[in-house]
Amino acid sequence: MTEAQIFLVDDDPAVRDALAFLLGSRGLRVASFDGGPALLAALDALAPVGPPGVFLLDVRMEPMTGTRLHDELLARGLRNPVLFLTGHGDIPMVVEALKKGAFDFLEKPYSDNALADRLEQALAVDAAMRIVGAHADERMARMASLTEREREVMGRVATGKLNKVIADELNVSVRTIEVHRARVFAKLGVRSAAEVATLLAQG
Repeated sequence: MTEAQIFLVDDDPAVRDALAFLLGSRGLRVASFDGGPALLAALDALAPVGPPGVFLLDVRMEPMTGTRLHDELLARGLRNPVLFLTGHGDIPMVVEALKKGAFDFLEKPYSDNALADRLEQALAVDAAMRIVGAHADERMARMASLTEREREVMGRVATGKLNKVIADELNVSVRTIEVHRARVFAKLGVRSAAEVATLLAQG
């Protein structure tokens, strides 16, 4: 997997350089962009997989504001944490962005340490979200590998029904159910009916 990094977007070269130096001194990887269009072009080149990391966006930029860029990221299905650098007058706009799921904002002038600490926290959140997402993808793939009959058996196993009861309901032999049950357990990576039920409850 590509190493997580901070996607820094600010149209002021001096600010970009200062932030990249600050964050680099904390051991954080930074990719800098001079505006929303440049970032979106880079992300489109990586599509359809969203890059690991967080977005650090200035609010007042041309030709695309940070809040507009946030909307574009959401439209692309990217759910990485987004942090804003904002002046006092921008706070109403950022509050609206927070309602749309932005991670946080730091008002200028901000503390260097506070900014770096918050970005590290956001990176940890992104990593945790990706682990959860990977588990969900794996679960869906395992479920999709089941045949229709195996799904029928799985549903009954999850409710705690015995092999003989399932065999009677499906009008097949107990041995056939034993085989289907074993295949279900193997494909789902579980060892008990309780684990099957838990897996189904997760969606």
